[in-house]
Amino acid sequence: MGDGDGRGTAFSEGFVVPIAGLLSLLFALMAGVTLGNAIGGAPSGYALPITFGLVSLLAFRLRQRARAAREVDE
Repeated sequence: MGDGDGRGTAFSEGFVVPIAGLLSLLFALMAGVTLGNAIGGAPSGYALPITFGLVSLLAFRLRQRARAAREVDE
């Protein structure tokens, strides 16, 4: 994705960090919203909030790795 000015990869462009942060927040909110229905329902209802929570953690980890890659490039 470089355009000849030596900036390199998409991580250095600065798009990954804010998008991954927003996705992490979105999935954390969705996990919280679906948790109320899971508590009042069947035990199999816990799958959705747990999945949203895990995806939120993965997106947060991606954000951390992208920030570290940006700091190394600078």
